Amino acid sequence: MGDIRRRGVVALGLTGLVAPLTLALTAAPAQAASYCTASTGPYQKQVEKFLGRPVDGRQSAADCKAIRSFQAKHGITPTIGYAGPVTWGVMDLMNQQKAIGKNPNKSGKCPVNKGRIACVDLTHQLSWIQDGKKLVYGPVPVRTGRKGYVTRTGLTKVYWRDLHHVSTLYDVPMPYSQFFNGGEAFHSVGLSMWNPPGSHGCVNMTPKDAKKYWSLLRTGDDVFVYGRKPGT
Repeated sequence: MGDIRRRGVVALGLTGLVAPLTLALTAAPAQAASYCTASTGPYQKQVEKFLGRPVDGRQSAADCKAIRSFQAKHGITPTIGYAGPVTWGVMDLMNQQKAIGKNPNKSGKCPVNKGRIACVDLTHQLSWIQDGKKLVYGPVPVRTGRKGYVTRTGLTKVYWRDLHHVSTLYDVPMPYSQFFNGGEAFHSVGLSMWNPPGSHGCVNMTPKDAKKYWSLLRTGDDVFVYGRKPGT
């Protein structure tokens, strides 16, 4: 029975992650388009300020070049330098994350009576590890489930870990996988953490952060997910 249950758990993890990771790991960041729009976007001033450009609310060739570079870096399409809602949404999220600083659990929403616990704030797309009230690691930006595939909220536990996890169906590497809710897991991806619209439920991390989580968490450690990802 133990082997049967283990195979069931593994299968559940694979089923939940194969499609998400196939898409996540093969979706390359948008390439810079040759076309550069001359149109002024609805968030022109906000985007100009974020990028350190002169804030005049008018599109220029230099503005477009700076916006396109940002879009290409984070996989925002179309990569034409338009200061639209998706581009500004990413920048606004970055601003919010920066403002939170080193006190991610100021609201006290992530339990402080569980000992070692990994917290995931969907609203601000941040995760960290704490032990009681002590911050152990983070906060770090993460990429969680998109609309229709939102990362489930609630208190769960890490139930299975696989350092070199690979999908047997699609042969997709899933490094540093730590499963905590059905097919949902922490794992690394080779994408920007701000690449829209998000994962298919997993908590994507940079290789550096996923490796650190691997070293700090163990099977049975608590995971608490709360909030709501912007746009879901």
